Amino acid sequence: MATAYSSSVDETDSTPFITAKGTYVRDGIIAANFLPFGTAVKIPAIYGNKIFVVEDRMNQRFSDRIDLWFPSKQAARQFGKKKVIIEIVS
Repeated sequence: MATAYSSSVDETDSTPFITAKGTYVRDGIIAANFLPFGTAVKIPAIYGNKIFVVEDRMNQRFSDRIDLWFPSKQAARQFGKKKVIIEIVS
């Protein structure tokens, strides 16, 4: 399952532009609790060969999904929630 988030305090924590890894959020960043930081993945059905990198974490209760970062709350809402298959690149 894939969901989406943006850099707003109500969706994150008190540092909405900093990932759990300590980097700045940007296009291509995902949050996932079941993969180590730095893991590169593809989501072929939606994004083809685009590479996403795990640099953030989600609430503990979400152990089986990824969360894609979007630059606005509206874009994150528009993405919604999708069933996806991810491909681990490295």
